[in-house]
Amino acid sequence: MSEVMAVRHDVSMLMDEDVYLFNEGSHHRLYQKLGAQLRNIDGQDGVSFAVWAPNAEQVTLIGDFNGWNKESHPLRPRGESGIWEGFIPGFCRGELYKFHIVSRYHGYSVDKTDPFAIYRQVPPDTASRVWDLQYEWGDREWMEDRRRHNSLSSPQSIYEVHLGSWARVPEEENRMLSYRELAQKLTDYVLRMGFTHVEFLPVMEHPFSGSWGYQTTGYFAPTSRHGSPQDFMYLIDYLHQHGIGVYLDWVPSHFPTDEHGLAYFDGTHLFEHADPRQGFHPDWGSYIFNYGRNEVRSFLMSSAMMWLDVYHADGLRVDAVASMLYLDYSRKESEWIPNEYGGRENLDAINFLRRFNTDVYHAHPDVQTVAEESTAWPMVSRPTYVGGLGFGMKWDMGWMHDMLQYMQQEPIYRKYHHNSLTFRMLYAFTENFVLPLSHDEVVHGKGSLIGKMPGDEWQRFANLRLLLGCMYAQPGKKLLFMGGEFGQVKEWNHDESLEWHVLQYPGHSGLQKWVEDLNHVYRREPALHQVDSDPAGFEWVDCGDSDQSVLTFLRKGHTTDDVVLVACNFTPVPRTKYRIGVPRGGFWHEIANSDAAQYWGGNWGNLGGVEASQVPHHDRPWSLSVTLPALSVLFFKSKGQIG
Repeated sequence: MSEVMAVRHDVSMLMDEDVYLFNEGSHHRLYQKLGAQLRNIDGQDGVSFAVWAPNAEQVTLIGDFNGWNKESHPLRPRGESGIWEGFIPGFCRGELYKFHIVSRYHGYSVDKTDPFAIYRQVPPDTASRVWDLQYEWGDREWMEDRRRHNSLSSPQSIYEVHLGSWARVPEEENRMLSYRELAQKLTDYVLRMGFTHVEFLPVMEHPFSGSWGYQTTGYFAPTSRHGSPQDFMYLIDYLHQHGIGVYLDWVPSHFPTDEHGLAYFDGTHLFEHADPRQGFHPDWGSYIFNYGRNEVRSFLMSSAMMWLDVYHADGLRVDAVASMLYLDYSRKESEWIPNEYGGRENLDAINFLRRFNTDVYHAHPDVQTVAEESTAWPMVSRPTYVGGLGFGMKWDMGWMHDMLQYMQQEPIYRKYHHNSLTFRMLYAFTENFVLPLSHDEVVHGKGSLIGKMPGDEWQRFANLRLLLGCMYAQPGKKLLFMGGEFGQVKEWNHDESLEWHVLQYPGHSGLQKWVEDLNHVYRREPALHQVDSDPAGFEWVDCGDSDQSVLTFLRKGHTTDDVVLVACNFTPVPRTKYRIGVPRGGFWHEIANSDAAQYWGGNWGNLGGVEASQVPHHDRPWSLSVTLPALSVLFFKSKGQIG
């Protein structure tokens, strides 16, 4: 440990403009100013510290360097800004520290982790660590071209990953992999499987592993469970260098009540609303940010920008947007406060989200923001200038719910629930949708995806292949939580590795091969991804055959040649000589069949394809007479169109 000197108060790294913009709610790069900044001032190496605690009577710096002495290194207030600051010569990279805050109120004093810390101790320890963000990136080619990869007209097949449980090292006491270990292993797997992007459950530091990162305390720090900030940069860099995009979950909707965190920070409700009817989430036992407070908006915007600026993230998926939008979210009538117009809409949160999206896209027009929004709030993924919230995409939670509910029905009853398959197309183009089969569907007693499927073992796998094939055929980008691609048997457990050992069994390995081939067909065929957010990309052939539980539709790309026919049979009864109207004659190649033997199917099909007959059907001049295997999805493309 270096020799640390007394605090200097005669220098500051904060310009007056920084303070003004912070207090105004318009500073989006506070990670460069607040917290702990390694500096050389007047030839002295040290660290500049700054923390916002406007209701503090005293703020001191404590750590190993001074034996956690609460008196020896006081900071000084910066005018009326609420910021306390000081420069300490001799302080160096790697030192542990906290802020000791004595409030003006109630005799309250507390040791707090730095809200702007970029690196923290491994939980359950909670001290901040002085660090830097220096890293030599090697992803220039990706960054220059990522607008194309992240475009709404490009294929996006997203593999949702929890870094702590994707794979572990059982022979080393169930050790989690480091960021650098994950880099090659995860990248190799994602490349092999054909996914275009990964999405990480929150990597931001969190005290309780069981929250999976959604109870965030470190809004500027990747969790130290897997290594340093540079190690996390290496993981993203490695993925980018191999052509894989990276989305990060980001949680501005709530934060935990842990004493060392943001809660009751300076003896007052600084980051959260004081009134629990506005500031406390009954579902999660956590605090709600006060989006109407300027400094809170600067804090959150700076966090968002840091992950995009510094870590080269390709997008942010914003968690629990519905809980931000509605003042009465999960509350009874007397448990919430209406807005100034008497309504249930959180006007401050709406303004924040619009500002967030506007400013993110202004700074990084080649990324995506994605809303997890579970209600029918209008225009979530429409521009703010037409009254929307400004997100790039939105999760289609309705499709996920309807589809899983339908697939859990015994096939004999599915004809009575046919509208669950077709209802989505009434709203499918009102937003830029992502179709998710996410982590939320395989936790809290819901079981695994394969466990939800009815029937015997063969039928369960056939049903899951059908579900995934239907997802890839529908308009919208795709998201699949890890383990779903090979039929993880047990419900997901964040403390354990995925059940990779089940791949020794043909049902699981066949399902994995099906997802791999689905990804490649999806990426190869423009009709399956180019026109995802416009009715021009989709056309029903027959959505009304409920008696046989069959759906047929066309997907279309930008050109007339890019047409793919999709046929889904949701019963365990093969349909032979099933006639489907098509827009043109010629030979229609069967480019994907979920019942193929290599996927552990029954190996029924159409011997590579079908010649169209000039027999009118479904109001079309041509038609195909096909075999639809039991519990299957088939993709056809006409001759001359093969990708």
